[in-house]
Amino acid sequence: MEPPHRTMPLTRSETMARIRSRDTQPELAVRRAMHAAGLRYRLHSKHLPGRPDLAFPARRTALFVHGCFWHRHRGCPHATTPATRRDYWLPKLARNVERDRCNEERLRAMDWTVIVAWECELRRPAFLAHLVERIRAIPPGKRLRRSPHRMAQRAGMRNQKRADLIHDTSGTDAAEAWPAGPGLF
Repeated sequence: MEPPHRTMPLTRSETMARIRSRDTQPELAVRRAMHAAGLRYRLHSKHLPGRPDLAFPARRTALFVHGCFWHRHRGCPHATTPATRRDYWLPKLARNVERDRCNEERLRAMDWTVIVAWECELRRPAFLAHLVERIRAIPPGKRLRRSPHRMAQRAGMRNQKRADLIHDTSGTDAAEAWPAGPGLF
């Protein structure tokens, strides 16, 4: 029988449950460096594909802080493949890489700059300074009042209201039903 003061080793499930997707040490290091440099950002913006770790809306730049293992950093010694349950891990890690690629493409289609900072690169203090300068080098554009997602959503709602009025079969003329206010018609 084990002495009561010793703890039992964690099961694999408990170990995996402790792995976080937000507020990781590499991400916190990048956030501290950006804030210290006077750069302001949004965290995990849900209106952008892939929910970038840091989003700089004024610069239309998305910054992802990727773990080398989970996102398969090519050529990195930390991007190892587990020896057990390869039939589970290989497709899972491949899906992560594919999802990253799709999210980056979608952001670039929205005219955003995408930067990926890898966990192993962030261990070098010079890299953080380089990353800050790289973000600073991107000129701020015209500031958006609303997120692109919200603007598209509102435009879709307006178009739907107009379509509903045009196709209204209740007997009311669409021109009479449409509210005439300042700046309309």
